[in-house]
Amino acid sequence: MSSVNYDLKKIKAFVFDVDGVLSCEVIPLSPEGDPMRTVNIKDGYALQLAVKKGYKIAIITGGYTEAVRVRFSRLGIEDIYMKSEVKIHDFNHFIRKYGLSYEEIVYAGDDIPDYDVMKLVGLPIAPADAAPEIKDIAKYISHKKGGEGIARDIIEQVLKVQGHWMDKEAFGW
Repeated sequence: MSSVNYDLKKIKAFVFDVDGVLSCEVIPLSPEGDPMRTVNIKDGYALQLAVKKGYKIAIITGGYTEAVRVRFSRLGIEDIYMKSEVKIHDFNHFIRKYGLSYEEIVYAGDDIPDYDVMKLVGLPIAPADAAPEIKDIAKYISHKKGGEGIARDIIEQVLKVQGHWMDKEAFGW
């Protein structure tokens, strides 16, 4: 049973922001001034399982650190857009690449740079600690804060509804 008020059987793709969504909104800095991010292990499990199941996944972030690219590519994610100045451009590239329609896409964002994309997709979602403007347009607000499992929350619900959660591929990396 899903707590999302949307037909999750339509979903074919997931798009995630990083800072404030897949990573906590407070980011430590290295001595060189580079941002260091935390990631949620259960998010990682859900992301790699969704890739195995054939869902299209994109990461669209304004930031850039090699660690982010390495982390998500190791989970099987091929579409990683970094230094995204205007996220709608990278989003449009992603949907054209796979021939996706807006209603087939979940987009998880937490702040103003995510707004334009969230207004387009079928299922815009936000972490519990998202900016008020983002919560206002989200069709689902997770009970999870950014960096604390929002990807797992939505991917698990979609995969359960579509019958892909606890099958033989679920028991390995």
